[in-house]
Amino acid sequence: MPADEGEALWAAAVDGASRVADAPMVEVGSYCGRSTVWLGDAAERSGRLLFAVDHHRGSEENQAGWEYHDPEVVDPRVGKMDTLPFFRATIHDAELEATVVAMVGRSAEMGAAWTTPLSLLFIDGGHGEEPARLDYERWTPHVAAGGILAIHDVFADPADGGRPPYEQIYRPAIESGQFVEVSVTGSLRVLRREP
Repeated sequence: MPADEGEALWAAAVDGASRVADAPMVEVGSYCGRSTVWLGDAAERSGRLLFAVDHHRGSEENQAGWEYHDPEVVDPRVGKMDTLPFFRATIHDAELEATVVAMVGRSAEMGAAWTTPLSLLFIDGGHGEEPARLDYERWTPHVAAGGILAIHDVFADPADGGRPPYEQIYRPAIESGQFVEVSVTGSLRVLRREP
């Protein structure tokens, strides 16, 4: 995540917290924690918790043979990616362990079981069609009125990047009439839930 997108995400999280009393934040797709630090700082300053949801086995594009594969995050014992130790180190080093709660598991299942209203939902999870669709379906109903839905890697032009975040999350949110776009920074789209 580029710094300008991180700063915009931070501002969106603070805005959501100012509009929705006592509601936590959720990040879907934490990877090694870069975006979590921006969100965690905003949560800490707002007196909120940030729940960071990730199975820590990497998305489709992170697997061996794909463009964004990083062999350093592969656990040689099991031969699979494991970003959790890197995530934990990042959160420790940022002194956010009291604010950031790691939730290790599959987003779709956690979203289906979640019941708490949110001041901010940041979706940057699996970029395939089904994971993106399920993230939208399972998590966006929990964004409280006035709360923020932030989506990463949204590309309206197919030449710029993958389609699922745009087609399975961004467009359905806008077309639902429940969300309005409030800012665009790079591939980050920030929407607010209408009252």
